[in-house]
Amino acid sequence: MKKSSIFGLVVIAIAIAVIISVYSNTSSYGNFADAEKTTSELKVVGRLNKQKELHYDATKDANYFSFYMRDTLGTERKVVFTGTKPEDFEKSEQIVLTGKMVRGEFHASSILMKCPSKYTQDKIDTKEFKAKQQASI
Repeated sequence: MKKSSIFGLVVIAIAIAVIISVYSNTSSYGNFADAEKTTSELKVVGRLNKQKELHYDATKDANYFSFYMRDTLGTERKVVFTGTKPEDFEKSEQIVLTGKMVRGEFHASSILMKCPSKYTQDKIDTKEFKAKQQASI
């Protein structure tokens, strides 16, 4: 076999290995019940329970933030995030957490928030403006 053929096969094998490793590290979506059944990371979508306490004290530990969240099925769990509390966290409409369950708590490695649109107020004002404009005619 020629050296160029062997080199080509090695490059193809490395490319296949990289593709497999990239796809095996992607996490899938689920809920807290799914997270309890698996040891790999999972994305859980839910809403913040605003009636329960958010715990974040930057003076004691700036990398500890905990709160309670309900998933799409209504199951509530305590969430622990090892990082700083995201800005305007309480205003979020929906939260997507990536992480895994550890002793009944969901330990998140990342938080993605869906916040209220900043354009919603503009749309309301535009409707009011049009109504006022038509009333004056």
